[in-house]
Amino acid sequence: MAEILAISVTGLVKTYSARSVPSRSGPRAESSRGPGRRGRRGSAAPSLRPAPFTEVSTTPATSAASAGRGASFDGRIRAVDNLSLSVPVGSVTALLGPNGAGKTTTVEICEGFRRADAGEVRILGLDPIGDAVALRPRVGVMLQAGGMYPGARAGEMLRLVAAHHRHPLDPAALLDRLGLTDSAGTPFRRLSGGQQQRLSLAMAVVGRPELVFLDEPTAGLDVAGRRTTWELIEELRTAGVTVVLTTHAMDEAERLADQVIIINRGRVVAVGSPAELTRGGAEGQLRFRAPTGLELGKLLLALPDGTTAHEGPVGHYLVQGTVDPQLLAAVTAWCAGNGVLAEDLRVEQRTLEDVFVELTGSELSS
Repeated sequence: MAEILAISVTGLVKTYSARSVPSRSGPRAESSRGPGRRGRRGSAAPSLRPAPFTEVSTTPATSAASAGRGASFDGRIRAVDNLSLSVPVGSVTALLGPNGAGKTTTVEICEGFRRADAGEVRILGLDPIGDAVALRPRVGVMLQAGGMYPGARAGEMLRLVAAHHRHPLDPAALLDRLGLTDSAGTPFRRLSGGQQQRLSLAMAVVGRPELVFLDEPTAGLDVAGRRTTWELIEELRTAGVTVVLTTHAMDEAERLADQVIIINRGRVVAVGSPAELTRGGAEGQLRFRAPTGLELGKLLLALPDGTTAHEGPVGHYLVQGTVDPQLLAAVTAWCAGNGVLAEDLRVEQRTLEDVFVELTGSELSS
């Protein structure tokens, strides 16, 4: 059975004048936060589950392309260069990329805020611009900046957005869930950065959308706020909502994402689950700490052929080879038999940040 896609992007191209490359806030900051036509008010729904929708069958996008952004030509810059990706229904997908990689432009095209120069985009089976009226009640968007009435109170803003949906969540309950009850009467401009972030998240999900775009949802949040946001995203996935988030937090992507898409120079350079992307590299390394000067020659006699071991720095040991349960048992048995307490014993593995740096040649920073 073909996989049902919430988003299908094929051969996407977008160029800008070298003088008019958009900022992060771009047209999204100028757009209305209202999700579409005003519907009749309904009773608040206790669940995050979206209203039923018709499944759409689309052709999966092509696999990751090699890096290589189109060069500047005729005074124009190709921000998105024949980019293809797909997002399955009910999944959490994290988009990663260095600044200027093209991920923000890609997301804005999917949201219907920008027009592509070429390529095909289908959101829940529909054209994000041509079918905007039909899509707006089904899609939630969390903006990183802009789109708010500075003088409007937090509770008023959330109730306004809720009023545009037929079956919204209870705004008061959502404010309470996100720790904003005491701030419901505070004008938006007087909210702290973290409170503004949480209100923006609430406005994106209050209509119980089928698909949510979250732009750096935990930027500026404290530990408790991050945890609450993560729990909400996980609940959205459990309820069948598709979530696409851009983030600069590697731990966030590793914890939340079913699929990670890395974009560089306008193209997708890697796609897969966090486990798939981090597999390999240093996975053949076993490290531990112990007293300095262990007799590594005797240790190697107890280990499989082809295994190596060395000390460095002092008191830190690296064993390289085929790391499996047998090797792990052999190392711990040798240490136990020689009265050695092996501390911080761990199998090394590449992190998502390691993969990102290898593919893009840059650190992921906000």
